[in-house]
Amino acid sequence: MRYIDKFRDPKAAAQIRDSISLLCRQLEEGGRTLRIMEVCGSHTMAISRYGIRSVLGPTVRLISGPGCPVCVTTPGYIDAAIELARTGALILSFGDLLNVPGSMLTLAQARSQGLGVETCYSPLTALEIAARDRKRQVVFLGIGFETTVGPVIAMVDRAHREGIRNLSVLTAFKRVPPVLHALVTDPELKIDAFLLPAHVSAIIGEKPYQVLAERYGKSCVIAGFEPLDILYGINGILQQALSNQVRVDNQYNRVVKPAGNQRASRLIEMYLQPSVADWRGIGQIPFSGYELREQWSAFDAPRRFDMVVPEGHVNPGCRCGDVLRGVSTPPDCPLFGKACMPSQPVGPCMVSSEGTCAAYYRYERPGVKPE
Repeated sequence: MRYIDKFRDPKAAAQIRDSISLLCRQLEEGGRTLRIMEVCGSHTMAISRYGIRSVLGPTVRLISGPGCPVCVTTPGYIDAAIELARTGALILSFGDLLNVPGSMLTLAQARSQGLGVETCYSPLTALEIAARDRKRQVVFLGIGFETTVGPVIAMVDRAHREGIRNLSVLTAFKRVPPVLHALVTDPELKIDAFLLPAHVSAIIGEKPYQVLAERYGKSCVIAGFEPLDILYGINGILQQALSNQVRVDNQYNRVVKPAGNQRASRLIEMYLQPSVADWRGIGQIPFSGYELREQWSAFDAPRRFDMVVPEGHVNPGCRCGDVLRGVSTPPDCPLFGKACMPSQPVGPCMVSSEGTCAAYYRYERPGVKPE
């Protein structure tokens, strides 16, 4: 904890805050505005928790993007998982996903009806269960960005090597760089800069972001999750803007290396290939997902069970899609804090521990003081 405490030091935070305030004033004096999107759910939660928006001047706006893998999962995926459970398969999932609404039910509601749905903290739990009972089909719900893909594929790799054939994955993997391309070319958003995700960058490194700076002229900073990391990242973006420089700065180099985690990347490339992926609120984006290669189709749940993941139906009153796209904030949704709360979520952005609505509800509602 002593190591982490350094990144939460109030005196150091005050110094960076003063620097940000000065840079914001200079930006305002120059008649300029800056729209910064963070694309990481942990950043979103920390920004709300530590009141970081209050540090910025009126000309600088932080926009929360689709940085929560649970939130961008479509209702059709939940429908497909429930349908697999109805066939008698045991569905294993990370906990946050259980309360994400499908078209009709959540996984938690399906479990209450007696279907085989369980939570686990690691994909290896699914491997162990499948190895113990080889007569039952076990399906792991493989969602997440590049960070989560590695451990899930390591599970598949081990199942292959150990001859475990009753285990498969229902994939909804997402790749971050392609969605950033889609967002930066969205004329409604007009993003000036990106606060880039830390753990994803630890896997893919710095290079995939270069196109954002070189082709689109967007300032980028890879930042960690602690309050000083985020403040320092925002400070770096402001410095780039005022000096008319555009580049990718890696300010999380204590974890993120320029080439990323090459061992994890090789394993991912061995088992997976880029595919079209459906993002809640954004739609289908080419090459923004991963699917198992043909030679590993035995571990692919849709192929094994001869099924297609449906589109599903979203609650028409929920504005999670607009929040994920960055065109709305949670208070813009008429359900926020009323019909939709953590105890009774209507949309996934209120479900997930990294969801923007959950962050706003916990830390940014009127009368709630940031920590």
